[in-house]
Amino acid sequence: MKYFVLLCDGMADTPVEALGGKTPMQAANKPNIDALAKCARVGMCRTVAKGLKPGSDVANLSVMGYDPFECYTGRSPLEAASIGIDLKDTDVTLRCNLVTLSDDEPYENKTMIDYCAGDISTAEAAEIIKTVDKEFGKPPYRFYPGVSYRHCLVVDGGTTELGNMTPPHDISGRVIGGYLSKSDNAAPLIGLMKKSYALLKDHPVNAERIKKGLRPANSIWLWGEGTKPSIENFKRKFGVSAAVVSAVDLLKGIGKCAGMLVPEVKGATGYIDTDFEGKAKAGIDAFRSGCDLVYMHFEAPDECGHRAEPENKVLSIEYIDKRVLAPMLDYLNGCGEDYRILVMPDHPTPIATRTHSAEPVPFMIYDSRADKRGVETFTEASAAATGVFVEHGPDMMKMLLEK
Repeated sequence: MKYFVLLCDGMADTPVEALGGKTPMQAANKPNIDALAKCARVGMCRTVAKGLKPGSDVANLSVMGYDPFECYTGRSPLEAASIGIDLKDTDVTLRCNLVTLSDDEPYENKTMIDYCAGDISTAEAAEIIKTVDKEFGKPPYRFYPGVSYRHCLVVDGGTTELGNMTPPHDISGRVIGGYLSKSDNAAPLIGLMKKSYALLKDHPVNAERIKKGLRPANSIWLWGEGTKPSIENFKRKFGVSAAVVSAVDLLKGIGKCAGMLVPEVKGATGYIDTDFEGKAKAGIDAFRSGCDLVYMHFEAPDECGHRAEPENKVLSIEYIDKRVLAPMLDYLNGCGEDYRILVMPDHPTPIATRTHSAEPVPFMIYDSRADKRGVETFTEASAAATGVFVEHGPDMMKMLLEK
């Protein structure tokens, strides 16, 4: 038996006026997903337990079968694991975004123009983080480059008691002053953010980006604090070998911590311009190398939700259906083994709010051996109408793997 998880980050939504009152899932032409849904177990699942923040970290851990209340130590340590940082038990890590802020003064009066600095390239970002580390990377601070706008700060002997270190994608278009932590422990970190603007606003990389009409990465933004993670080995926990295919360090970090195969896919960006075919090939190669389960994560629907791009969110779903699920089905139908497919988002990222929601999400489990009566098309409404509800997110993996 082979198991394929197609995780469409942030895919669930609410009706969007620009889409004629439909959600992106309703508006998307997704024939392969809908064909499976007709013969699948369909319902809703709470992936973000009450009391937890609706992040991709918590939600993906749940879908992978891990209870965040038992193993979650913060977002950035998982990303640090992907980058290859060897953390000490006394280290505290933080996500270090490169963002675009307005030029208002003082710093508190600036507006969050873009949480991802115009989707800055990894090569450009590496140059900027190199400058940041040269200027600020003195004990207890060390900066490490990641992918695109996503990077890491390690604080030797730091604390996670930092007050509210707000994710930048939660405050797009807002003045930042009210979202800067007022904790005394966070004051040195907020100081680094403020100093970074003076350091980066005229950086050569940003000067070139401005010439090209692109947004500058003119500030760092620190959030997502945590400590060294401890995640049980996936094969020991569930009895199957697994791979994670993703563009983002968060998912790759979870996979590495759980002892999964984590292939690198050249051209995987985490946005709608990602190499969809390359990721599908990586998944097929993982199956061929002996993996029983492939967990394939796509960030694009989530990014389009954060950026309030309804047409692109629809397009991202259509790309996943045509350029990923179609070749995966060709492989699975020809491999000579039975298979199951789980399709679901980790959390909603509504266009209307441009940030994550803790609301339950639709799911479908297709079994190549079963002849179930499912739904005509896979949407938020059709999933809710089945009356099937999974309250405990980590139970999804058990359902997928049940004998």
